[in-house]
Amino acid sequence: MSADHGHGHGHTVSVRADRKLLSGALALIVGFMIAEVIVGFAAGSLALVTDAAHMLTDAIALALALLAIRLAAKPPAGGFTYGFKRVEILSAQANGITLLLLAAYFVFEAVNRMIHPPEVKGALVLIAGVVGIVVNLFATWLISKANRTSLNVEGAFQHILNDLFAFIATAIAGLVVLLTGFARADAIAALVVAVLMLKAGISLVRASGRIFLEAAPSAIDPQALGAELCAIEGVVEVHDLHVWEITSGEPAASAHILVAEGLDCHQIRIQIEQVLAERHHLTHSTLQVDHATGGTHCSDAHGAVHRSSITDAGRAPDPASPAH
Repeated sequence: MSADHGHGHGHTVSVRADRKLLSGALALIVGFMIAEVIVGFAAGSLALVTDAAHMLTDAIALALALLAIRLAAKPPAGGFTYGFKRVEILSAQANGITLLLLAAYFVFEAVNRMIHPPEVKGALVLIAGVVGIVVNLFATWLISKANRTSLNVEGAFQHILNDLFAFIATAIAGLVVLLTGFARADAIAALVVAVLMLKAGISLVRASGRIFLEAAPSAIDPQALGAELCAIEGVVEVHDLHVWEITSGEPAASAHILVAEGLDCHQIRIQIEQVLAERHHLTHSTLQVDHATGGTHCSDAHGAVHRSSITDAGRAPDPASPAH
């Protein structure tokens, strides 16, 4: 029997660089958020208040991202055999849920203002919107240079990017109010922001949920992978095949492999690892490789059993059949 475990991970941007970039964006967001709250109430603009609330979630998202990066860097210890890598996914899911809740609230407020439009000072809304565009452009540029393969960083990026679009809508609304006096433009801008928040929130919750449920990465089909491994010469059966993500950008796989009698288990394991790494970027794998002696290897296999197209008995396999 042979069991092996190998992995290798790398990022194009260092953790220290990520912290610096996210910290710079956080300082920009917090500073402008305070100013926007003041201007929003002075102008009577729901769009500006909506933007300010969104910027508060941006600030929280960035703070959580920075905390998650720090915790994820801690080495495995005690019962936390993967360390705290999934703190990043908790942060991403919190960001997504926050976006969904805020979107629902601002849809309600916007509809209410469409029915009963208050007085809106278009000039203040326009000025704040334009300044907000500049601030968010710089913040978006900073975070875009960070490692966005991390769902945690991507969550923070989506917050800032949505805020950029929100400020564009707000500036347009301010210009419309200023030129035409159409106060409902402010509420329409708030609705646009809410729709963008809803879209980003659903995406983050779905992606983080897949990782929490240990689903296979979207780019990998476990059924096709099992068949592919069975096509390797000498492999008789593959069962207990699991593919999941430890955290975003770190896929992992494990499997029990049965090989024909008389073959070198270690050599076949190396071939399988090469297939996993080179074709599917699965560099973090744990494989148990045994000879197919006809005995019971796994009394409680999970998932489908994959068999070679030619078995020792010379018959076609039944992919739906249970393990030994």
